[in-house]
Amino acid sequence: MLERLDQIEARYEELTQALASPEIVTDSAKYQKTAKAHSEIAPVVEKYREYKDLTRGIVESKVVLAEEKDPDMRAYAQEELDQLQSRVSAIEEELKALLLPKDPNDEKNIILEIRAGTGGDEATLFAAEIFRMYTRYAEMQRWKVEVLSTSESSAGGLKEVIAIIEGKRVYSQLKYESGVHRVQRVPATEQQGRIHTSAVTVAVLPEAEDVDIKIEAKDLRIDTFCSSGPGGQSVNTTYSAVRITHLPTNTVVSCQDEKSQIKNREKGMRVLRSRLYEIQMEKQQQALAKERKAMVGSGDRSEKIRTYNFPQNRLTDHRIGFTVHQLESVMDGKLQPLVDALITHYQAEKLKQESASVA
Repeated sequence: MLERLDQIEARYEELTQALASPEIVTDSAKYQKTAKAHSEIAPVVEKYREYKDLTRGIVESKVVLAEEKDPDMRAYAQEELDQLQSRVSAIEEELKALLLPKDPNDEKNIILEIRAGTGGDEATLFAAEIFRMYTRYAEMQRWKVEVLSTSESSAGGLKEVIAIIEGKRVYSQLKYESGVHRVQRVPATEQQGRIHTSAVTVAVLPEAEDVDIKIEAKDLRIDTFCSSGPGGQSVNTTYSAVRITHLPTNTVVSCQDEKSQIKNREKGMRVLRSRLYEIQMEKQQQALAKERKAMVGSGDRSEKIRTYNFPQNRLTDHRIGFTVHQLESVMDGKLQPLVDALITHYQAEKLKQESASVA
């Protein structure tokens, strides 16, 4: 590991010098590429330098212990040595995590798809609340949320909502949200105070770019129709809504939120491109595909990854055993503790796999 870290530090120094060279500074494309590479390895180098400072401190403390005769000085040196060794162990684990292979999608925007599952109208109401939760979280992160498509229920909830969330490292923060989210509470329509259980499915897809997916015009069938509201009634008389079918994969995307057919088509293509990218990634990584399919499932309550229990003010993520008794706060978008716990858990799993493969 240390040899690899030395190589990364040397590369960091090269990039630092390159950023100051006239050849790079005057070429915008080269400068951006170099700056990006520099920023990507900067956290590793900073942590490695902290590690080297600590190891030097350990050596110095050991020298003091070997040469010092005064009991008080020896006790002080031993205490300092214990602290340094404890800190070094923690830094080593952090470095191992930083050296793990990066998910190439972590920097991407996402396509967020939320659909009501088991539970009728109550499921559609909860789908709307889950969408609001992610919207509030995105606002706190200073991300941009753009709705691509919605289908409302007669109860005022959402049968389906598809949105794009744009910002810094969105996928890295929300990629573990895919799955069935179960809610337990007394619906507003319940007269006898009985607790009902409903579910919604959440899918988080990295947004694909033109360089990721090439779509041929001959492979598309594009239909136009009038936008519709709750219950299916037409809300305008122009054929602004768009349905795009990718013929080779039979992937269908509809978009009707804009009054302009052109804008609906552009949004629809963004969703289509991301879905096709997901299909491509699944073909390349069959094991991950099975895991993702199992996570999202059919929307049945029994397949849940997370439970939102309103009577007990409790949220539980069943994958990592994480529980918090601040459900109102979570529903208001304060998701960071849960997001951090998921990232930490799956990072630890990757470290175990890495260690096992090395062994």
